[in-house]
Amino acid sequence: MQNKWLSCSAKVAGAILVVGLLAAGAVAQDGFNPYGGLVSDAAGNLYGMTSEGGASGSFGTVFELVVSKEWGEDLLFSFNGVDGYAPYSGLIFDSSGDLYGTTSDGGTHGEGTAFELIPKGGGVWTRKVLHNFNANEKDGTYPNAGLIIDGNGNLYGTTGVGGVYNDGVAFELTPIEGGGWSEKTLHTFRPNGIDGTRPNASLILDSIGNLYGTTPGGGAYNDGTVFELTPNADGEWTEKVLHNFNPNRSDGLYPKASLIFDASGNLYGTTLTGTHGDGTVFELTPKGGSWTETILHNFASNGEDGGQPYASLIFDAEGNLYGTTAEGGINNGGTVFELTPKSDGSWAETVLHKFNQKEKDGIDPYSNLTFDAAGDLYGTTEAGGTYNVGTVFELTPEANGTWTETIIHEFSNQ
Repeated sequence: MQNKWLSCSAKVAGAILVVGLLAAGAVAQDGFNPYGGLVSDAAGNLYGMTSEGGASGSFGTVFELVVSKEWGEDLLFSFNGVDGYAPYSGLIFDSSGDLYGTTSDGGTHGEGTAFELIPKGGGVWTRKVLHNFNANEKDGTYPNAGLIIDGNGNLYGTTGVGGVYNDGVAFELTPIEGGGWSEKTLHTFRPNGIDGTRPNASLILDSIGNLYGTTPGGGAYNDGTVFELTPNADGEWTEKVLHNFNPNRSDGLYPKASLIFDASGNLYGTTLTGTHGDGTVFELTPKGGSWTETILHNFASNGEDGGQPYASLIFDAEGNLYGTTAEGGINNGGTVFELTPKSDGSWAETVLHKFNQKEKDGIDPYSNLTFDAAGDLYGTTEAGGTYNVGTVFELTPEANGTWTETIIHEFSNQ
């Protein structure tokens, strides 16, 4: 996705011009084109990022939608290129209420950043760049994925490029006493016919500190992998490939999304292609040191079903799975779907919403969903809406089993 963006120097030059205009009294621009999902605070306010727009030009923003203001938007931060730009991921909170995320480009070396936003009260947030990614043959570059945090406050993530073999890395950021953060490369992906390559998704942690993730490339068939990283006593990490995606028409291929666990320790994820060429939902079950894959659903972009699930899944309290597809449905605008486990071990799909640009709806949801306490679903679309640059939507379950969509924010590039 990097070729969509101008060079960092050109972006910075544009930022200087826009900042000058703002100083002269110009109105700050809304962000637009959100690729990442949303995160909520204890009050139910929603936070996310846009890959473009903002007060500094076209570098992207961090925004809040305030539930008590009927989802009024507050622009928390506009990237300016020097501190990063083009964030494609979502945000996470720590226990203090600070936000963390990545930008896929920009920063000191023009190859992406990891950052923290600290609330100072009165709606003011302070930005801190924790790491500038650097193409020095060891560090990763251009992180498209978001971060995760462990109980000690360490951050973990992936980059799709960089490292010794230029096929991406998994990294850890550790806070240093007295300030600052130290980066460590936990694993360098390599195109050797065994390892995965070019990870695009966030990692997840299990209860004993092992990391799990996906790669859309590499592995035995060069069609992607699921991997595990285990910490060793000497501080190093050991990688194990748990599954190689196989182009045998029964498996999925090219997983772009992160994984999730269920309460029994099974892994769930999505792939971009499958039997019908439109993607799958899969489950990996641990058995005696190995993992067995089951395909739960093959998408078929046929006007009813969705296709191309880029986002990770979420569970509800009853064990049903929910997700989005960026394509399929009405006019190929994408869908929101639910998968329900059946007594015979299979899963039944229900399409909850088909996005339709002809009705001023959002289209192209690339992000995962999130629930609120009432059971409503929230997400973003990268395009669509009045200005065709993205929306934030809410889906509310009705007593008759249907779901009603409400657009709670339309992004603008005007």
